[in-house]
Amino acid sequence: MTTTTDTTDSGSAVSHGLTKVLGELGLVTVWRASRDVKLLGAQRFVRMFAYGCSTLILVSYLKALDISEQNIGLFMTLTLFGDVFISFFLTLFADTMGRRAVLILGSFLMAGSGVIFGLFNNYWILLAAAVFGVISPSGNDIGPFRAVEESTLAHLTLHEHLGDIFTWYSLIGTAGTALGMMSGGWIITFLQSVKGWNFETACRAIFFGYGAIGVVKLFLSLGLSHNVEAEEKQKKKTGPLQGQQEATETQPLLGEQSTQTEQPKKRGLFASADKALLSLIIKLFLLFGLDSFASGLAALSWMTYFFKVKFDLPEGNLGSIFFTTSLISAASMLVSSSIAKRIGYVRAMVFTHLPSTICLALIPVPNSLPLALTFLVLRACSQNMDVAPRAAFLASALPSDKRTAIMGSVNVVKTTAQSAGPYITGFMADHGLFGWSFTVAGILKVVYDLGMLFTFAGTEPAKKKPASTEEGEVEN
Repeated sequence: MTTTTDTTDSGSAVSHGLTKVLGELGLVTVWRASRDVKLLGAQRFVRMFAYGCSTLILVSYLKALDISEQNIGLFMTLTLFGDVFISFFLTLFADTMGRRAVLILGSFLMAGSGVIFGLFNNYWILLAAAVFGVISPSGNDIGPFRAVEESTLAHLTLHEHLGDIFTWYSLIGTAGTALGMMSGGWIITFLQSVKGWNFETACRAIFFGYGAIGVVKLFLSLGLSHNVEAEEKQKKKTGPLQGQQEATETQPLLGEQSTQTEQPKKRGLFASADKALLSLIIKLFLLFGLDSFASGLAALSWMTYFFKVKFDLPEGNLGSIFFTTSLISAASMLVSSSIAKRIGYVRAMVFTHLPSTICLALIPVPNSLPLALTFLVLRACSQNMDVAPRAAFLASALPSDKRTAIMGSVNVVKTTAQSAGPYITGFMADHGLFGWSFTVAGILKVVYDLGMLFTFAGTEPAKKKPASTEEGEVEN
C-alpha cells in the first residue's frame, strides 16, 4: 500500500515538474490557444519557409543574370521601398477591410511574384514583381503579414500570455526560414549535380515552388474565423455586445485614461492621439528605424552571398550552414519568454540582442572560414531572442483600437529605413569594401540597444495576476 502511494506521489511530482517546464517554455499556452492562433502560426511557418528558399539564392541568381552588385543592391532597395507603400495602406486600413481579407490578398501577391520570377529574367519585370508582389530580399518578414498577424494575436490572447504566444510565433518563423534555406540549397545542388540543370534553371524551379507555397498560405488564410477581425468589424457582423473581450487591454506606457465619459472614436491613426502616445510613437520610429537600417546593411541575402564569394561555398553547404545557425537562433528563443517574465520585455530585448550585434561586427574580420563561422554561430545564439519580447512590448504598450495601424506604421518606418541598406552594401561590395557593411551594421545596432535601454527600461507596467478567460480571451 505504501509502495503504491509512493509511486503515485512520484508520478504526480514528475507530472507537475513536466507541466512546469512546458509552462516555462510557453507550450501550455500554445496548446490551449484558439484554432485561429494556430492557423496564424502555420501561415508564418510556410511563408518564412518560402522566404528562406528564395533569400539563399536571390543575390546569386541576379548575379547569374549579369547584374552588378550595385544594381542588385538597388533592386533590393527598390523592392523594400515598394513594400513600404503596400504595407502602409494595407495595414492602415486592415481593420476596416478585414484582417482575413488582407492576408488573403497578400497570399495572392506572394503566389504571383513566385510565378513571375520563374518565368522571366528581365531586370525590370523582376523588379516590378518584387515591388508589387512579395519577395523578401532580406530574409525578414515583409509585406502586411506580420503587422496584421501580431495585432490579431494580441487581440486573441490574454495580456499575461502574450510573451509565450509571440515567442512561439517568432520561433516558428525562424524555424521555417532555417528549413527553407537548407531545402533550397540542397535542391539547387541536387538539380545541378544529379539532373544536370544549370544554376539559373534550378533557381527558377525554386521560385515556382515559392508561388506554390503562396497558394498553401491562401488556404490557411481562408480557414480563419470571424474572431480574427477587429472589434468594430465584429460588431457590425454579430451585434453590439460582441468584442467585449478587449475591455481589460490597457495602455501602460501612456498613463491611465479616464473612463467616465467615452468619446466617439475618430477615424485615422493620429486623430485622437494624445501627446504621450505621439511621443511614444516617435521614439519607436527613431529607434526601430536605426535598428532596421543596420539590418539592411547586413541583409541575409548579402550575408549568404558574402560567405559564398569569400570562401567559395556551394549552395548546399551554404544552406546547411544557415540552417544550423537559424536552428540555434530558434532554440535560443525558447528561453526569451522566460527571461522577459523575470526582467521585463525591454531588458530582455537589450541584454539578449547586444552580444549578437558585437559578433555581427566581427564576422568579416577573419580570413579563415572556421573563425568566421564561429562569430556567425555566436551571433545566432542570441540574434532573435529580442523578437518575441519586442512584439509583446509593442502589443502591451499600444492602445487596442489603434494597435494594428500603429504596428503597421512602425513596420513601414522599419522597412523604409532598411531599404537604403542593401544599396549601400551593394555599392561597398562593388568597391571592395563588402565586409565593412557588416561591421558598421553591428556598431549601429549597439547604439539602438543602448537607446532602447535608456529610453524604455523602467517604464513597463507591473506584472498582472492572471485574469479569467471571460475578461480578455476569444475562444473559437
